[in-house]
Amino acid sequence: LFHDSPRRLPPGPRPLPQIVNLHQLDHLPHRSLARLAARHRAPLMSLRLGAVLTVVASSPDVAREVLQRHNAYIAARSIGDSMRAGSHCNNSVLCLPPRHRWRALRRLGATELFSPPRLRAMEPLRREAVSTLLRHVSDHAARGAAVDVGAAAHAAALGLLARTMFSGDLDPRTAREVSDVVDEASVLAAGPNVSDFFPALAAADIQGVRRRMARLVKRMYAIIDDQIEQREGSRAAGEARKNDLLDVMLDKEGEVEEEGTDDVSHNTIRGLFTIDEADTSKLPDLQAVVKETLRLHPPVPLPPYEAEATVEIQGYTIPKGTKVLINIWAINRCPDAWIEPNRFMPERFLEAEINFMGRDFHFIPFGAGRRIYLGLPLAYRMVHLMLGSLLHRFRWTLPAEVEKNGVDMRERFGLALSLVVPLHAIPQEIH
Repeated sequence: LFHDSPRRLPPGPRPLPQIVNLHQLDHLPHRSLARLAARHRAPLMSLRLGAVLTVVASSPDVAREVLQRHNAYIAARSIGDSMRAGSHCNNSVLCLPPRHRWRALRRLGATELFSPPRLRAMEPLRREAVSTLLRHVSDHAARGAAVDVGAAAHAAALGLLARTMFSGDLDPRTAREVSDVVDEASVLAAGPNVSDFFPALAAADIQGVRRRMARLVKRMYAIIDDQIEQREGSRAAGEARKNDLLDVMLDKEGEVEEEGTDDVSHNTIRGLFTIDEADTSKLPDLQAVVKETLRLHPPVPLPPYEAEATVEIQGYTIPKGTKVLINIWAINRCPDAWIEPNRFMPERFLEAEINFMGRDFHFIPFGAGRRIYLGLPLAYRMVHLMLGSLLHRFRWTLPAEVEKNGVDMRERFGLALSLVVPLHAIPQEIH
């Protein structure tokens, strides 16, 4: 089962019988893999995670090799067993391999949701979402109460998504259910699963992860299907168009074709539902703070890929079927690329032209290559608009206990990194 290919694999820690290298990972795998790579002086490292041969890229040079030079062969996502629940991956741009359907969905997202004209048209929606956020914070300021900053930002993002998709907010009960489903699915998808380490056992679903995920997918699909059916009913009744993303998607039903199927209605919409504007060019300090935060705390620190063909990287063989992890967390802290890489120094971005569009491989918080985050243009605008508005409107202090003990920066690993202890801060309105 664990017989190595005679071809030269990258260096890495020696596996133990049965458990192989699993004992060397902890609850923050991006950090434990970074330590292993440093210990073995292996920016390209191989190890056995159960029965799965895994290669980890932990330096800018290796990331460039994988995501640029060999991107034609290492562009497929390595999908965990839980993500296959409910056939979601058959319709999700996040999961599909880089074939016709994936390209069609990416093109649809790029032209109908994240294109410059669409983003300009969506500016009032972003304003509404941020205005709702500011009202929420203002209510707390009036009471002298602390705000859960992450939860408030998450609610604003969900509100923007609902307005973009459906031209209106979700009712409070539905919004809470969406938030709960997303949170639970994130924990399930990122948690250790025997099925991922020993694929031969996946059919048994020993931990029940796939079954639990299937229930979550069903709940989310029910919410989306309800919105679709309401819209189809209003269109059939001759009501005025809303010209939101749902109308666009229904207009384009049948345009994504694969093997004779016409399927851009419910399944495709489900697949895309995964989650005065500041002139940021005039706010270099704000841009620098956002970039430095993303450098130290990338949202997705360890994106998984799969080699669809055998490739040679820096003299080592990466066999077909190998799981390839890009350790963005380690790359963004590479000591060869950054001065004092573990220190928060936003000014470093004032002294050099570095962006996160996937061209500067020592700074790739949203990935690079063909799998770079599709929603990056919207995320860029929304993050700067929310942060700039919150800093312009309010003066912020920490609760006494946090001021005394410091902000708890411990991370929780999931589909996206989050804080173990949510950040609370007390706003004071600036008059």
